[in-house]
Amino acid sequence: MLDALLDAVLDSLKILPFLFITYLVMEYLESHTEDRVRNLVKRAGWMGPFWGSLLGAVPQCGFSAAASNLYAGRAISLGTLIAIFLSTSDEMVPIMISEAVPLSRMIKLLLAKLIIGIICGFVIDGFCHIRNSRRTGQPEDGEDFQIERLCEKEHCHCENGSIMISALKHTLHIILFVFLITIFLNIAFLFLGEERLASLISVRPFLGLFVSALVGLIPNCGASVLLTQMYLHNVLPASHLIAGLLDGAGVGLLILFRVNPNQKENILIMLLLYLLALVFGMLIHFLGISF
Repeated sequence: MLDALLDAVLDSLKILPFLFITYLVMEYLESHTEDRVRNLVKRAGWMGPFWGSLLGAVPQCGFSAAASNLYAGRAISLGTLIAIFLSTSDEMVPIMISEAVPLSRMIKLLLAKLIIGIICGFVIDGFCHIRNSRRTGQPEDGEDFQIERLCEKEHCHCENGSIMISALKHTLHIILFVFLITIFLNIAFLFLGEERLASLISVRPFLGLFVSALVGLIPNCGASVLLTQMYLHNVLPASHLIAGLLDGAGVGLLILFRVNPNQKENILIMLLLYLLALVFGMLIHFLGISF
């Protein structure tokens, strides 16, 4: 129980600076809503999946947490959000470094997630652009900023104080939420046991692909640690690892459900992540690709 509490504290502290900086930027954008600022973000938006996937590939889950807030404020597109989630590797790289895995092997895995994230991000943004164009009869330039609705959800009354104080309030609200959920998940891992989860994944190879992707959805670093360790001990093939890591966006999904008021949209995003993880996991499995 003490380890579960300590892990929850450490996991929360990891994303604290990312959340604060993200909210600080968002508060600045909200308080400086001139057309030139809005247009600048929109013009750079079509390359969002590329840059988002690159940031997501950095070995931590802070960018996925930041992406959820930016998407809730409609500062980034759905494709960019998905690209960041898919390329996020959470604890994979630290675990592999501690196990002295060859650098070339890690780079191949990161590149696979990076490329998949970029492709899916551009395809999703393209699909959304076509759908919006057909619906309105004209090209869609993207949604306007809705960052102020995050303030409404947190009841922080940003306009009554400095952007620094407002960003700090947002950050503390989210960190508390993440901390409580992480404790619950750590305790669940403690009582369920990694051995039982491992047996569910490895008992039937093809069924294990579905279970691996399902484990990846758990918003806890324990999921990526388990999958990576099983892969390094030759219990999981590369296809299962990729499936579990593709939809393993760290606390990104958890924060998305907290800050984005459209829960139906959040569920669809989660299902889309799971589906993409399965599709690419199966593709790697049938092509016999190994890393």
